[in-house]
Amino acid sequence: MEFLTSNFAPIMFAGLALFLILGFPVAFSLGACGLFFGLLGIELGVFPATILAWLPERLIGIMANDTLLAVPFFTLMGLILERSGMAEDLLDSVGQVFGPLRGGLALAVIFVGALLAATTGVVAASVISMGLISMPIMLRYGYSRPLTSGVIAASGTLSQIIPPSLVLIIMADQLGRSVGDMYKGAFTPAFMLVGLYVLWVVILAIFKPQAVPALPPEARTLREPNGSAGYTSLAAVLGLSALVAWVLESHMADIHTWWEGRPVEFVPTDEKIVVAACGGAFVAWVIAMLNRVLKLGLLSKLAERVTFVLIPPLLLIFLVLGTIFLGVASPTEGGAMGAVGALIMAMARGRLSWKLLKQALGSTTRLASFVMFILIGATMFSMVFQAADGPRWVEHLLADLPGGQVGFLIFVNVMIFFLAFFLDYFELSFIVVPLLAPVAEKLGVDLIWFGVLLAVNMQTSFLHPPFGFALFFLRSVAPEKPYVDPVTGKLMEPVTTMQIYRGAIPFLILQLTMVGILIAFPGLVTGSLDKKVEVNMDAVGAQMLESLNQGMEDPYGQDEEQPEGDSGGGMPTPEPAPGDEGAAEDDPFKAIQEAVQPPAQPGASQ
Repeated sequence: MEFLTSNFAPIMFAGLALFLILGFPVAFSLGACGLFFGLLGIELGVFPATILAWLPERLIGIMANDTLLAVPFFTLMGLILERSGMAEDLLDSVGQVFGPLRGGLALAVIFVGALLAATTGVVAASVISMGLISMPIMLRYGYSRPLTSGVIAASGTLSQIIPPSLVLIIMADQLGRSVGDMYKGAFTPAFMLVGLYVLWVVILAIFKPQAVPALPPEARTLREPNGSAGYTSLAAVLGLSALVAWVLESHMADIHTWWEGRPVEFVPTDEKIVVAACGGAFVAWVIAMLNRVLKLGLLSKLAERVTFVLIPPLLLIFLVLGTIFLGVASPTEGGAMGAVGALIMAMARGRLSWKLLKQALGSTTRLASFVMFILIGATMFSMVFQAADGPRWVEHLLADLPGGQVGFLIFVNVMIFFLAFFLDYFELSFIVVPLLAPVAEKLGVDLIWFGVLLAVNMQTSFLHPPFGFALFFLRSVAPEKPYVDPVTGKLMEPVTTMQIYRGAIPFLILQLTMVGILIAFPGLVTGSLDKKVEVNMDAVGAQMLESLNQGMEDPYGQDEEQPEGDSGGGMPTPEPAPGDEGAAEDDPFKAIQEAVQPPAQPGASQ
């Protein structure tokens, strides 16, 4: 019994691992483990029986957590956009733009995956939609099967890290940090990861061109009557949009000065980016709309199609993330605006039906319930684990690792990498992160940087062969048997499971490379955050003493002389009785006044 009580926390953690290995659902494993060890700890006297009285308050706190409301809102927004055909339109349009290049279809999948990630935030939706739409096209025109599988699965996992990512919302809640700051910190690493994906495709296009062929001329459908591709007008619209964005960014302080009627010298960088991008995108949309309504014939089919397909989701993204970054709306309010905006966009396209809405609401409810049950189970487990001094055990285990901060970060990321073989990001966020955060904070690690670092690492959980969830999603829509292509009429070979695994490995290595870059250069995350306001406590203390001293010299706020024996309020000032001079000297009010009285300056009149 003594061994059990002295090692209660590690035994409890091992019990949870046993439950998970046996295959029990994570939420119920956490809850059952918490209740079982809670009752056992009370029986052994490890902690008092009042521990169970904390449980109702913890559960009520979960239900009252406004931050978690953002999860169903962003999920609903993404599902409505995805099921209204946005992914199909985006892949078709962007594929026409990049099609003439080697690897153009792969680049289109990466860019559309990034755009879907910024609207859906759900990995399954992105992978399945892109697998259904783009895989047959890429296979039809001779793309390598491993590359096709890898680029679709990896692009779908960008929903993990590009705001408004669901895992960043959960991470911010578990670390006790702002969701807006977590989004700002993840912005640069997310698009650096997109750049690494693009770089890999470009390298393949140079050294293995047969694996990433260009789209043949007969597949380029958006052509002008004279046979031209229409890139000139597309470049003109993009150039004008970029010019408007640059002008807005350069004169943002002048615009504020005119709008507010007072001089404004500094405007935050995130506000400049959001307003400039919105302005440039809006100008492009207005040009395309005027060209269509007035039938001016200024834009090619390609330019008009790209503008009408890309601008609405881009404006929705900037509206949602911009209001969060600028502090106008909370993440929950931003998610609600995004969901309403997605409904309006689907309705404007004539694709909002009762069936679509019912499916989106059902999927959102299932995901939100899944998150809530895991959070309830994790709360029960962590409550008992903390009562048994589990955090202290974890701290002793990790704080003394060789290498200090760097050693701790390397160990934690290696551990997360291997745990991700078996657990998804929700489970890792609720089980592991609360145990690691106190140790990281004690070692001086910035928790926003720590959260983004773990989010990038958890992204690997979707690409791990053989357990990666993105690989499972892609396997469910990839052809398992030979089939006849409906366009060319050729007999096509199936995509094997080993080809999917082989295609995922290069992108898995790129994600781990990004983890190493973030450890080496934390400024990629922290440089995007608002600077902390430094407060000079010495100056504040001196000002408080000065104010206190002035108040004691003139306690009633009157500078005129009062009649002798009158305190200014009509009450006589009592004279000290004989022998009370010492008591007067011991007057605490007088002692305080002398203590705060500033020393006389040389040459000053006394």
